[in-house]
Amino acid sequence: MNKPLPAKRLRDLGITTGTLPTGLWNAITDVPGVRVGYASLVQNTPYVVRTGVTAVWPRGPELWGEYCFAGVHSFNGCGEMTGMAWLAEQGLLGAPICITNTYSTGLVRDAICALAVREGATQPFHLPVAAETYDGWLSESERFPVSTALALAALDSATSGPIAEGNVGGGTGMICHEFKGGTGTASRQVVEAGATYTVGALVQANYGSRSHLRVDGVPVGRAIGPDRVPSHRTMPREAGSIIVVLATDAPLLPIQCQRLARRATTGLAWVGGHGANGSGDLFIAFSTANRIRQADAVSAVQMLAPSAMSSLFLAAAEATEEAILNALCAAQTMTGRDGRTVYALPHDLLLAAMQG
Repeated sequence: MNKPLPAKRLRDLGITTGTLPTGLWNAITDVPGVRVGYASLVQNTPYVVRTGVTAVWPRGPELWGEYCFAGVHSFNGCGEMTGMAWLAEQGLLGAPICITNTYSTGLVRDAICALAVREGATQPFHLPVAAETYDGWLSESERFPVSTALALAALDSATSGPIAEGNVGGGTGMICHEFKGGTGTASRQVVEAGATYTVGALVQANYGSRSHLRVDGVPVGRAIGPDRVPSHRTMPREAGSIIVVLATDAPLLPIQCQRLARRATTGLAWVGGHGANGSGDLFIAFSTANRIRQADAVSAVQMLAPSAMSSLFLAAAEATEEAILNALCAAQTMTGRDGRTVYALPHDLLLAAMQG
């Protein structure tokens, strides 16, 4: 493994994208109550593993009985996100969300159920959300290294405030635009009817071709070709996936959450993702504003006017864009199975490309 360097974010390099202001931490945790936890697994014996689990809590343990409205969108379906059918049917999220590698999706989904049982959740059954991207180019994922204990560690470690990015959690072994990818986050704020609302994004970025990478519209990927930074060319260039989790404190109904989730597509496109055939591009958005209590026969809810949604759509797109770029900037060069190496996006070459 290469010696890690201090993680830097896009704005640490003096590069700013978008027009809307960020939240305090420029992270999904700027949405009040949202917490994120990680568990990473990096080992060379008895086999090479570069993997982990990321957990997103929309609110604290009261989530088991006080649901959030949520919606999902599949931009391209070569991937897995459990619980999508029930979310599409009911629009309620009553458990934390986890992201991991492809082969561990089922186990991590089961770990959320085990946590619910451990915590004494009163729900009669559980259909939680666990999503994946494939880390098998760097990690021996066929060894099934992720355990229930690792997933529970991610769930139990969730915190608010600034959170780690790059080679961490489920993003540990991921690749983005033929550079080292992984986990990234960002946020945006908007004002509607005198109230300030936050939209936060967290991504697990594992998709894309080098030639398509753009930063604030600049074709950085073409400027930093494989002649300057080697690429993992043995992997099909369109292979990979991205999971986007969007959170907001704006009062949205499930159909509005679904509409918000679709706007992650715009942010992905700005960076250079186009939903290739072999890419699983799956997005989920939830709103923490309404608390739908399991015990209540009737719930009083609020809804943002449809005409006020446009600013949230822009916030979702901008936050997704910057979250992907933060994942690229924070990720560090990693050597994995069979001596394979994926190189980080060099900050000096990025800055030179941005300056033309």
